[in-house]
Amino acid sequence: MPVRSGWLTPTGQSRQHTRITNIGATTPVNPLGVRSGILPGTIDGKYRVGGLWMSSTGPMTATVYAGKAVIQGGNSDGAYPVALDQDMTITFTDGDALNPRIDLVVLRVYDNDIDLQGRYEAVVEIVKGEPKAAPVAPPAPARSLVLFSVKVKAGASAGTGGIDWAGGASTDLRTTTVATGGILPVYNNAGVSGAYPGQYQDNDNAHYLQRWDGTSWVAYPKEIGGVAPSGTLSTGSYTGQFRENAGVLQRWNGSAWVNYQPPVEVETTTTGATAAANWTVSYFYARRTRGIATLNVNVTRSGADITAPANGNITDETVCTLPVGWRSPINLETLASDGVGAGSAALLNTGDIVLRTWTPNGVLTTRPIRITATFVL
Repeated sequence: MPVRSGWLTPTGQSRQHTRITNIGATTPVNPLGVRSGILPGTIDGKYRVGGLWMSSTGPMTATVYAGKAVIQGGNSDGAYPVALDQDMTITFTDGDALNPRIDLVVLRVYDNDIDLQGRYEAVVEIVKGEPKAAPVAPPAPARSLVLFSVKVKAGASAGTGGIDWAGGASTDLRTTTVATGGILPVYNNAGVSGAYPGQYQDNDNAHYLQRWDGTSWVAYPKEIGGVAPSGTLSTGSYTGQFRENAGVLQRWNGSAWVNYQPPVEVETTTTGATAAANWTVSYFYARRTRGIATLNVNVTRSGADITAPANGNITDETVCTLPVGWRSPINLETLASDGVGAGSAALLNTGDIVLRTWTPNGVLTTRPIRITATFVL
């Protein structure tokens, strides 16, 4: 028999003692028991699971291919390491005359110390289901790992065309296991609970790493990760990944690396400008981005009119004060106009806007004065 199990035969080391203390390729499910499953991997590394694969080789036959697995018995039984070291052919019983059935292909351990069946061996066997109009799979035997289910249609035999392999009669039910602390590659077991908070699994169906938080699997953010050094990554793993390329930060957009442009942050405000005595603020709008600020203030004279002299040089007249955070860091000069006259205004680093000149002989009256400025913060 090509199926072998470590520490199963009666001679040699104490079998139960060795199994229950096994700390090899096992994922725990409780302090003593482990998860039954197949060790992942293929020769070329392209697929998650290659071991114990099954494919049809005839109307009523199939081949189960070599692989390794762990099968957990009861908690006190320990875990059985099992290996199929060469491909083997299995044969299904002909179908019922009237109804279909579902068979299970299992990797099973017989241990007379526990099951009293007079055998010490591991086998690949077919568990035959019950023929029914709506068939269901039979229960898996104790100390077994289900590999595939196979629907055997009514009347199936080698002479009638056999099992409908091409029509999807077989379903892959293999599951995976890895060593404690290893990241489990999910394969038909995405919904299986974790064993301890901090355990990880790679969910290929959902395309992300998951962490068991004690009650559920939580997606581990892909965005958390270092920037790949220059020359180490030719293709991105996910949209939003970053790399350094000869001094330039680049972002993977799903199909190509693009030089990263930080998002433009824009802030605006319409409040906070305070009118000086004899003036009112009728409109205020300020906008800043990338260290550049632009503002527009409309003020209206509420006190007595001011008439500019012939040289236009009026007495400094404070019209309003800008809010903190929207003030020029240095004193600047800008323009002011009411549509009839115009002049200059100073933007002081204190936030005050001060009118300094006006159109010669012009009158500052109830017409709105518009003051605009742009400066570096």
